[in-house]
Amino acid sequence: MDQDLSKYFDYLDVDADWVGLRLISEKSTSRSVRDGNPEANSHSRDRGLMIEVLANGQFGYAATNRLTPESIQAAAVRAHRQAIATSRWAVYEFSTDVRPKAVGSYQSPQSTQNDLSVADTVGLLRQVCDSLKVSDKIIRTGASVSTIDTEHHFVSSNGSDVHQHFSIASSNFSATAQDGTVTQQRSDHGYSARSHQGALDALSEADIFARAQRIGQQALDLLDAEECPDTCTTLVLAPDQMMLQLHESVGHPLELDRILGDERNYAGSSFVKLSDFGSLVYGSPLMNVTFDPSVLGELASYGFDDVGIPATREFLIENGVLKRGLGSIESQQRSQVPGVANSRVCSWNRPPIDRMANINLEPGESGFEDIIGSIESGVYMEANRSWSIDDYRNKFQFGCEYGRLIENGKLTKTVRNPNYRGISSSFWRSLVKVGDASTFQVFGTPNCGKGEPNQVIRVGHASPVCAFENVEVFGGAG
Repeated sequence: MDQDLSKYFDYLDVDADWVGLRLISEKSTSRSVRDGNPEANSHSRDRGLMIEVLANGQFGYAATNRLTPESIQAAAVRAHRQAIATSRWAVYEFSTDVRPKAVGSYQSPQSTQNDLSVADTVGLLRQVCDSLKVSDKIIRTGASVSTIDTEHHFVSSNGSDVHQHFSIASSNFSATAQDGTVTQQRSDHGYSARSHQGALDALSEADIFARAQRIGQQALDLLDAEECPDTCTTLVLAPDQMMLQLHESVGHPLELDRILGDERNYAGSSFVKLSDFGSLVYGSPLMNVTFDPSVLGELASYGFDDVGIPATREFLIENGVLKRGLGSIESQQRSQVPGVANSRVCSWNRPPIDRMANINLEPGESGFEDIIGSIESGVYMEANRSWSIDDYRNKFQFGCEYGRLIENGKLTKTVRNPNYRGISSSFWRSLVKVGDASTFQVFGTPNCGKGEPNQVIRVGHASPVCAFENVEVFGGAG
């Protein structure tokens, strides 16, 4: 990464109130094996510069992957013209106070495990596939890993200088079982849920092959399992499904740009109104959700957002009451609602927008056995398989890979095709048990899409096991 990014200001000649330069360099690898056979092996590099200009109260953006004086100046001129042109239809006039000076750095955990040779990595993935195939009824196995090394360097005309280095690793194991017309799939906590900063833990953990065998065996067990019953009952969700529940029914509805209408054309709006902040009872008193980019190793941890605002842990929802939105410094000014440092980009050729980062449900006081033991009748579900939610992020229907009945305080029969539906705020108000720290797990999703042009960004989620009462659950025929 170029350590003297500020030298590019010497090339710029634009009549702007403020200029920011964001240089992003990324290296990525991807290895995958299907049914024991190597399927893909790729390596890529990407590097470029975004120029951000504030003029006439508006921001303009232009990017280039040619770091020459001529290309940088041409991009600055395009960005300036864009800012001037959009100022004719401005809905809000910004000043330089939305770009305060920032100086600092961030380094995610590093691991030599991510530097395994191609041969060693593929060899391990083939062994994983062998372990997944516990029966001839396992008709497909898959194992993949990817690593991403990203450097962000942000400087500005008012003295900002922020370096951030992210080391990211993801994995996915899956087994598909079939018997006649019945097909079932089981994965390692859901597609690429094992996505973190730092170590590629999927290949370094001692139980990797035992874990793969368990995935394969559960896929096989689902073939003979009964359909999930259609009933209104107590629902217990594992942390790998709570990840999706947090993402869709808390994260997206709280994005301030969505509430302000910026995303309505593409990604939809929200059931949350600006007037709800500080008063809306979003969930039960057990519900405490934080925006926390400080968790070591979680996928979306960082020290500063992509316009240089220092990232701090903040309660979005505290004791069930909505406190704060997922809004950048610009959205906070426009809405007059408190937000967080979440102005983020997915690449050098995208402008920053309001995005989730690490959205976590804080642990409670109940152990797993205590939660299950307190339920006379219910269903326990793991790992997301399907999701559907309306444009207001309100009415939803989610399906899971794996379920078990809860009968008289014990986990009993396995059930297949477990699904549930609800309405976001009423669902969270039905939260009756929150697991303690022993049930708390950290996951991530590398492919959250939003924005025009589209931005696919990395998001972290952590949660304990949770129980919800009076939830509509149903099976594959429901």
